[in-house]
Amino acid sequence: MLAYPDRLPLAQLPTPLERLPRPGFPLETWFKRDDLTGAALSGNKVRKLEFLFAEARAQGADTVVTCGGEQSNHCRATAVAAAGLGLRSLLLLRTDDPNRPPRTEGNLLLDRLVGAEIRLVSRADYSRRQEIFSEVEAELRSRGQKPYRIVEGGSSALGAFGYIRCVEEMATQLAPGPATIVYAAGSGGTGSGLILGAKLLKLPWRIVGFNVCDDRAYFVRAIGEIVDEAIDRFGLAVSFFRDEIEIIDGYVGLGYAKSRPEELSCLADLARSTGLLLDPVYTGKAFYGLRQELAREPGKFGDRIVFIHTGGIFGLFAKATEFESVL
Repeated sequence: MLAYPDRLPLAQLPTPLERLPRPGFPLETWFKRDDLTGAALSGNKVRKLEFLFAEARAQGADTVVTCGGEQSNHCRATAVAAAGLGLRSLLLLRTDDPNRPPRTEGNLLLDRLVGAEIRLVSRADYSRRQEIFSEVEAELRSRGQKPYRIVEGGSSALGAFGYIRCVEEMATQLAPGPATIVYAAGSGGTGSGLILGAKLLKLPWRIVGFNVCDDRAYFVRAIGEIVDEAIDRFGLAVSFFRDEIEIIDGYVGLGYAKSRPEELSCLADLARSTGLLLDPVYTGKAFYGLRQELAREPGKFGDRIVFIHTGGIFGLFAKATEFESVL
């Protein structure tokens, strides 16, 4: 058993590990069902938020401030968790044109339902989000509120413990031996926790991320920074080198949260044949990339694959029109 920082139990854990063989995949293909961590509070973000909200409570915060895209799973999970804990939430949501707000659907609908304060930010302004965070926090303090900042995706040294804990959970569910753990890399926190968890438990697991935005170099840097910070801040007894980070680039497609027909078709094929629903932003892109890589090189990931299903079902509703061409 590993030692963990304080956490608030928000997720429905443990989540199932389901074997789901697929044509062209190894016989031992598993899905870690982190889409089942809850209902409105579902997906991978809640594992990180358990530790982040514990720190927010310890600091006496009454408002959490975070950021993401207009259909951010992380922002939705943060807003839902805050409402459940009696806290306020303020979300900085990136959108193409703040003067033409996006439709209130999918995650954005849930944000509004639970009472989050939403501030739309242009893509240009979002690039200086740390500065905007500071401005918003100063404004909240001037009102007498006590804000707590949660970085994009909850991807911090503390948030990484959510997926260190997930590794410990999977180690009790999966038979001993080598395995390749595959995940969608969106902000680096999930990958950081998986890498650290495998190291701390000395597991013979290969951790592979498919980036859904930016590029390989960005994620090697982002994940490396989070892992280094976690080792230093919490005194973790592991060695780490950035060339150990494995990111498979080439599947960002049209860009973050933008879908190609072939990606949506892959998602629909899986849903029809298994009843398993992936999301179009993260797991849909990563699973499409995994399928393409295996088609080119069947043995690339070994004899046992575990695909981390990080949730995001609400993002499907914002893609309804795009799905019409593939259904």
